[in-house]
Amino acid sequence: MPAPPLRVFDSPCKSVCRIDNRFGWCIGCKRTRAEIKAWSTASESEKRDILARLPGRSAAESGLLARGGSQ
Repeated sequence: MPAPPLRVFDSPCKSVCRIDNRFGWCIGCKRTRAEIKAWSTASESEKRDILARLPGRSAAESGLLARGGSQ
């Protein structure tokens, strides 16, 4: 069963904090350094925008890795 969607005030952090330089985002939560830094002061709208970008990043990462793993 898939995990329930995050509420806008929940951080997407998965405690796997490492930026993958191939993609420019964290391997755990898929946020960029700037998004991680801004999270605690971001408005609800900004958090929604960040959360909306994460599934696309997961899909892009999966697609690249399936094709051989490097850009």
